Amino acid sequence: MFKIKEEIKLVIFDLDGTLIDSYKAIASSFNYVMRYFGKRPKSARDIRKAVGWGDRFLLKPFLNKEDLDLALRIYRGHHQASLKSQARLYPGVKELLKYLKDKGYKLAVASNRPTRFSLIILRVLKLKDYFDYVLCADKLKRGKPHPQILNLIRKKFNLKPRQALYVGDMVIDLLAGKKAGIKTILVTTGSSSRAEIAKYAPYSSIRRVRDLRNIL
Repeated sequence: MFKIKEEIKLVIFDLDGTLIDSYKAIASSFNYVMRYFGKRPKSARDIRKAVGWGDRFLLKPFLNKEDLDLALRIYRGHHQASLKSQARLYPGVKELLKYLKDKGYKLAVASNRPTRFSLIILRVLKLKDYFDYVLCADKLKRGKPHPQILNLIRKKFNLKPRQALYVGDMVIDLLAGKKAGIKTILVTTGSSSRAEIAKYAPYSSIRRVRDLRNIL
């Protein structure tokens, strides 16, 4: 496996599908909303495909416009509990983060998931102390694939694009990284298929996030 030659000082991670397997928690909350509105539950596969753009965009295609605000409140109320009981780390995540911290890298999270739920995940799974900064799309005008979130994180540490690396699992992560001028590595454990990832030509792709250790 190749090594990155540039002097990377900051590694930015997506959460869902990259560090965290929260698909069961998302599906549980999503179908709770579907049942509330008298709609048929969706398969885990269909829900997985819709993950990554934020919870409003997750629900929007399946509900009437006038029901969306109520549905979002119901989803978020249920999701607070489902995350705590059903979200799991992918293998080797803590070991990877410890390795990167010991090597002196700054670590950050860039997620389209609302801040409230990102922090629940980080606290429950005991990851919060590894990260120097967490930024989520609900604090911004535009989420990924717009590059704003990555640009703001990089600028917080006064670094140039070539000094940062972004790790995600979806095509929208790759698009955000390319627009920000930041090398982006995609993990094939998330919502985008390998074929979709290959089509957009990431800097590199890896099977498991723990494999990043072999690159840095």
